[in-house]
Amino acid sequence: MKHIFFGFLTSGFLTSSLFAFTFGVVPQQSPLKLIEVWGPVAKYLEQATGEKVTLKVERSIPEFERILYNGGYDLAYMSPSAYTIANKKEGYTASARDAKNIVGILVVNKNSGIKNIQMADGKRFLFPAPYAFAATLLTKYELLQNYGIDIDKQNKFRYVNSHDSVYKGVARGVGDVGGGIERTFKNLDDIKTKDSLLILYKTKTYPSHPFAFKPTVSKDIKKKFTDAFLNMPQGLLKSLSMTKMIKTDDAEYNIVRDVAKKLKLENN
Repeated sequence: MKHIFFGFLTSGFLTSSLFAFTFGVVPQQSPLKLIEVWGPVAKYLEQATGEKVTLKVERSIPEFERILYNGGYDLAYMSPSAYTIANKKEGYTASARDAKNIVGILVVNKNSGIKNIQMADGKRFLFPAPYAFAATLLTKYELLQNYGIDIDKQNKFRYVNSHDSVYKGVARGVGDVGGGIERTFKNLDDIKTKDSLLILYKTKTYPSHPFAFKPTVSKDIKKKFTDAFLNMPQGLLKSLSMTKMIKTDDAEYNIVRDVAKKLKLENN
């Protein structure tokens, strides 16, 4: 049986299948969309591992990160930057990820008249959350490094809790430019919103979102779940807009730590 809650559970030591294995997913999209997409994944993990899996869906990225940084999930799917912080604060370790690297994007309304990055200077920006790696940090970083556009200094931006909210906000004129990632834009099921937008800019590629385990999870159970990810059916991967699962480890995210240092975020 599948268990789905809106963030009212806490996790403890996972020692046997008598305990619900809490699985947190960064809410890049609406809670209902997350349940639709990730619910079958939780059910698959239960069947593949023999462990009871509780999918936890929070209402915003900051709420997810607050719980994550306090060790609230046994397993979590998180942004690369959130992973480096969770690893430092609670000892989470990366195990698997999508083989396709992550790419940050900036979108604009097709009717905005904004044709290039230079024309975005001084406009109103929307981002999902302060520490969303590709959608916020990479786009801000590359605009500053490559074009001299200092988003933070201009202070004409808002955080709107999810990628979907960014896309809808730009489509409706709440903001002029919005940060997201290729995967969530491709997976956007609001066709009217999607058709009204175009991708203005793409960042360099970096390791994609990892699935990472809390250190209290035993090696045997970690292996069962990792094997399940690596053998995930193609239909589930397609529903997540993923290509193929591969193994990863903590060292692969050192490049993300390097970006954090350049952005002076190393103390988070």
